[in-house]
Amino acid sequence: MTAVTLISNVIQALSPSDLGTRALEMMADFHIRHLPVVENGQLLGLVSEDDLLNFDAYQSISSYNLNYNRPYILSHFHIYEVLRLMTDFKLSVIPVVDKEDQYLGLITQEDLFNTLGAMGSFTLPGSIIVLEMNRKDYSLAKISGIIEQENAAVISTHISSNADSTQAEVTLKVNKKDVGRIVASLERFDYQVKASFHESDYLDTNMKERYESFMFYLKV
Repeated sequence: MTAVTLISNVIQALSPSDLGTRALEMMADFHIRHLPVVENGQLLGLVSEDDLLNFDAYQSISSYNLNYNRPYILSHFHIYEVLRLMTDFKLSVIPVVDKEDQYLGLITQEDLFNTLGAMGSFTLPGSIIVLEMNRKDYSLAKISGIIEQENAAVISTHISSNADSTQAEVTLKVNKKDVGRIVASLERFDYQVKASFHESDYLDTNMKERYESFMFYLKV
């Protein structure tokens, strides 16, 4: 799935002649904090809610003399690159341009998250296992092999690690509701299981809330 397929048909870009009041009203209406500014089909950059609040809202955006941030995504880039850029720049929307640098539209954070949430493994039933390990010890083949011995399979993975740390957190989604035997097998092979979430935990309301919050985090 590429960026062009996520472009919003509802939210329009600003022009330099638009007043700050119009930009703020649009942000409030669509629950976003950024809007692209476009002139003659060319992306000038993004204006943020914070930018606007520092100036007279009844003046045109062109009068603000802003040094525009210009993060954007090319139309043919994959949806995961959209996610990376929006996360890196902490954006509520990201502009989309073509190879000729022509502005095509924007992608909202909400549309991106909804699309990611509906993709593949997020909608499949299963359970979550979180492992903590040294980065050099990570081997998906080995971990998958242990899980497959318990008649289950890994259907998605996510690895997170700080640049200044040798530790990594590996989040696995497996296609089995009860992961007790899988957890025991992983621990038998000296893997540190930080957490696990499965459907039988729904009997405990607090665990259900933790599971749903964690699943929402994964979608993000």
